[in-house]
Amino acid sequence: MLQERASGVLLHPTSIPTRYGIGDLGPRALEFIDWLSGAEQSYWQVLPLCPTDQGDSPYQSPSSFAGNPLLISPDLLAADGLLSDEDLSAAALPEMEYSSRVDFHQAAERKYQLLEIAISNLRKRPSGDPLQQEFTAFCDQHRDWVENHAKFMAQRGANQNRQWQKWTESVSAPESPVNSELGERYVAALILQFFFVRQWQQLRKFASDRGIRIIGDIPIYVSLDSVDVWGNRSLFQLNEQGDPTRVAGVPPDYFAATGQLWNNPLYDWDAMERDGFRWWIHRLEAVLQFVDLVRLDHFRGFESYWSVPAGEKTAMNGEWVPGPRGKLLQALCNAKSSESTTSVTVPIIAEDLGMITEEVHALRKEFHLPGMKVLQFLLPGEAWDNTRPEDFEPNSVTYTGTHDNDTTLGWFREKILHNHEQLERLKRYTRCEEHNIAWEFIELALRSGSKLAIVPLQDALSLGADARMNTPGTSGPDVDNWRWKYVPGMLTTDIQKRLADLTRQSGRSQQKH
Repeated sequence: MLQERASGVLLHPTSIPTRYGIGDLGPRALEFIDWLSGAEQSYWQVLPLCPTDQGDSPYQSPSSFAGNPLLISPDLLAADGLLSDEDLSAAALPEMEYSSRVDFHQAAERKYQLLEIAISNLRKRPSGDPLQQEFTAFCDQHRDWVENHAKFMAQRGANQNRQWQKWTESVSAPESPVNSELGERYVAALILQFFFVRQWQQLRKFASDRGIRIIGDIPIYVSLDSVDVWGNRSLFQLNEQGDPTRVAGVPPDYFAATGQLWNNPLYDWDAMERDGFRWWIHRLEAVLQFVDLVRLDHFRGFESYWSVPAGEKTAMNGEWVPGPRGKLLQALCNAKSSESTTSVTVPIIAEDLGMITEEVHALRKEFHLPGMKVLQFLLPGEAWDNTRPEDFEPNSVTYTGTHDNDTTLGWFREKILHNHEQLERLKRYTRCEEHNIAWEFIELALRSGSKLAIVPLQDALSLGADARMNTPGTSGPDVDNWRWKYVPGMLTTDIQKRLADLTRQSGRSQQKH
């Protein structure tokens, strides 16, 4: 899958500044792609693009197949004649464009007002209108997921966004037709997905034309309050009321002393195997319609997963249970080829971080999937004593850090700078100059033996801990997760040139041929 040396940047679209207070798929995203191309990068990596719920995490979504309406660009809707300049001005939040934080509540309030106007204006157009015809074609092409998504969101809205087990209004089963009470909500949900997919396809073509491929992200688990569980209850470990009997998480680790209790419902892998893992095949196929390759979050859970009794307060009282292992990956391979061999590789990057066993490594290698190397985790005294970055296996992706890590500068200040032993160990690999530490790590990543190197934009900008995207195991109104964004003016030509020069020197430039 990773045929040549290349590099890219990790940035979620919400982190792009716009006058609407949150990043979207419009002109500013295209400017970022142009900046990437000028820096001679080959990849843009994003977090899951699905709708977010309370907490704003892209890893907890009401629909893992759908796109996030908050990423729809009002400017592109206006270009389609669905919004006026007055509509855009009324919804703009110019003071938030220059803030380094997204106010999801305020941005959503303004954005959905615009989306309602655009939906209404599309519906007023005659059936022969080109955009109406595109909408009809979209519904036909994506019928396998978009209809159930719209049914779920319509019923959810009619029930004041309560969890689906507590619905009382206009309730119907996934296989039932939409009743008249839900008709307006149902069509609105369809149109929102049409807007998202249409804009994303335009953005992806723009990126492809500039030599930029997109890396997506699939969370291993889905949210209990989702169309995924509501529409496929027999595939999850649930009781008769639809509540989970066992939930997901991980045991105590680097990030959390009591583990991380995610509370996602666990799959019934035996039931999934009986129907040939069709849901997983459809999920991967749906994501690969929009990205070129995909990071599979928590790959460890496919070999064995941490199972916690529902109702526990922490993840400590769980147990390891065998996962589907090679059966699922073989089914995904077979879906891509008529030949039942592991020589066909699905375009997946295996997120093999955390408590990884030899069995997990063996499973990844059996299917030729690249694993991940995160420089912040590979401190001297641990793995670097045995394998220097330049000796990393080629079939891997090296990161300075991920969205779950502190920025490299923040990590260095917190964990290394005042720890004499760690500082001296790290000096065996880099100069440890505080003002330049992020770029020292970028150079280590780009010069590594991995075929692919990915740098969070925060590190290219040499930002500190206040630019951290997520702190695992934390949540609540006072937690600042998922909100960081850069501000206009940060993507300078000096930084672009510095990244291009280093990319070229390490043999990763898309212009090297």
